Amino acid sequence: MRQSCHRLLEHQQAGGEEPPLYSPIDQISVVPEHVAREGGGKLTRYAPTEEDEATLRELLLSLQRQVSVMSMNLSAKLDDLQRGDRQLETTVALCEIRTQLQELTKSVESCQSEVSEVKRDMVAIKQELDTVQQVKEEIEELREYVDRLEEHSQRRKLRLLEQGLTFFLSYAILAAVLGMLQFGYNTGVINAPGKNIANFMKDVYKNRYGMDLHDDTVNRLYSIAVSIFAIGGMLGGFSGGMIANRFGRKGGLLLNNILGISGASLMGFTKISHCYELLIFGRFIIGVNCGLNTSLVPMYISEIAPLNLRGGLGTVNQLAVTVGLLLSQVLGIEQILGTDDGWPILLGLAICPAILQLILLPACPESPRYLLITRQWEEEARRALRRLRASNQVEEDIEEMRAEERAQQAEASISMRELLCSPTLRAPLLIGVVMQLSQQLSGINAVFYYSTILFTSSGLTDESAKFATMGIGAIMVGMTLVSLPLMDRTGRRTLHLYGLGGMFIFSIFITISFLIKEMIDWMSYLSVVSTLSFVVFFAVGPGSIPWLITAELFSQGPRPSAMAIAVLVNWMANFVVGIGFPTMKALLENYTFLPFSVFLAIFWIFTYKKVPETKNKTFEEILALFRNSNGRDSFRDSRLYGSMMNCVNALEQQLPPPPPPAPVDEKHDSLSEQSSGGGEAGRPPPPLPPPRFPATGNV
Repeated sequence: MRQSCHRLLEHQQAGGEEPPLYSPIDQISVVPEHVAREGGGKLTRYAPTEEDEATLRELLLSLQRQVSVMSMNLSAKLDDLQRGDRQLETTVALCEIRTQLQELTKSVESCQSEVSEVKRDMVAIKQELDTVQQVKEEIEELREYVDRLEEHSQRRKLRLLEQGLTFFLSYAILAAVLGMLQFGYNTGVINAPGKNIANFMKDVYKNRYGMDLHDDTVNRLYSIAVSIFAIGGMLGGFSGGMIANRFGRKGGLLLNNILGISGASLMGFTKISHCYELLIFGRFIIGVNCGLNTSLVPMYISEIAPLNLRGGLGTVNQLAVTVGLLLSQVLGIEQILGTDDGWPILLGLAICPAILQLILLPACPESPRYLLITRQWEEEARRALRRLRASNQVEEDIEEMRAEERAQQAEASISMRELLCSPTLRAPLLIGVVMQLSQQLSGINAVFYYSTILFTSSGLTDESAKFATMGIGAIMVGMTLVSLPLMDRTGRRTLHLYGLGGMFIFSIFITISFLIKEMIDWMSYLSVVSTLSFVVFFAVGPGSIPWLITAELFSQGPRPSAMAIAVLVNWMANFVVGIGFPTMKALLENYTFLPFSVFLAIFWIFTYKKVPETKNKTFEEILALFRNSNGRDSFRDSRLYGSMMNCVNALEQQLPPPPPPAPVDEKHDSLSEQSSGGGEAGRPPPPLPPPRFPATGNV
């Protein structure tokens, strides 16, 4: 043991390797101090010495040190093992962090590109804001110019409204309305000698074929003679626009008189030739003549009339029609020409208005609007205006015509198909057509054509019925004269509403009087009074306004085509009433006027809802009324819009030729050109304001 301890101590002192953990213990036997094993298996007492105790103590201390060192080594190894696990986890975490950093880098790069785009957008927005500011300033300047030109336009319009009626203007209107007198005369001339014409047809048929003509056949032939006038009117009215554009308003009227003379001659020689077919053909030719008159005359008068007199002078058309009606009714009584021998002369007198117009009209000027806008003959237009206005100051009229020409330059030569397809012109065309229908389907032509029969069926004698028919003509003339000053004072729309409303009320009274005429004797007089009142309200509104307002609703370009369509519709309705009223009277009997009452109610509602007021408005202002309903909501006031159109057109005329625009700022250059005028024509556009954002690359 002592040797082992010494070897261990020597080994440690020599600095050798650490011995195994249990090797010294395995080599030491510890026995009690009083026992020892001797040879032979016997135990003997052993007494340890002090040297042994010191060695053992040293050995124990060494073991303690070894255990401490080993414990420290084990702890270090455990710490190393633990640090190795954390390093692995850290490596995994670092990889994840590296991946996230890469993604974050990509996101940062994407954000940087987006920031660059936002920066470019902000720069573009800044430029646009600067441009808007510039345009706003130019618009303000343009508005000032427009306001000044608006004042100029209003002063010009006031001067136009101050124009009066001159002698030569009156002469031209008188010569032109002879065509409408022709229309009125031939509308009513067939009424009074109806029985004489029927007897003539019977006699001719019997002389030809040796047999009597049945009454139904006679009535049918007479209805054809009455209604074929409307068929000719349809043909003439439809071709009126083409004639007006090709030969002019005055030229068309002059050529039309050839047809008037031919038709009147055919009707006048009917009895001498013993041929009632000649009467029918003559009625057709005179119908074509009257159809052309109804298209050309209102067009001519509306174009030569001053602005403030256009309504009243337009009513002269209806005045001429009523005078013609009254003249035919007066001449048609039995005491004058309403006899078997006199009726051919009565029909042949239609030659007089045609010959008279051929004599008077050549001294009249052509329509200045036609000369200036359609033919581009400015000097001839000026001469015509000087004669019509009896003044050398015609610049206001020329300027107003030029404004109309520029406003309608895109529609300067418009066909009927283009007229029907135009969104802007569709609304006024519909109004013009319905206004014409309100005249014809009101029942007034039933009164004109068959008034004598109506009064006879209501209980009057034949002679009293003819005088009552004359009363219709006289009332028409009187009320048309009354409506002349009202047309430009009250307005077209208001008078038309009054007329349709009164006609509706008295058509109901006519129906009531027919229903109870057999119960009460004096109801026949109520029928006469109701019919005459019906005519009074017709003369107030529907008699003249449709012809006038149709010409007013359109400017120079589409006016001929629009008038042709409106006149065609008028004559078609005229024909339907003329040919269908006898059958309708036979079917409905006392309820004959009830369908007309329904139509009158419909037309009143349409006029109230759709028809604009055209009093004291220029043609371009009237056109603006319908442009507002096609996407121009910013100009609610049509009168202001029409005036602004005039102002802009006048401004364009005053501007010098603009320089060629820059390729980028075309819109702004055009605005600058429009906003310049007078002495500031060459002013450059205002400079851009300073930028609101820094010019650096940072946002």
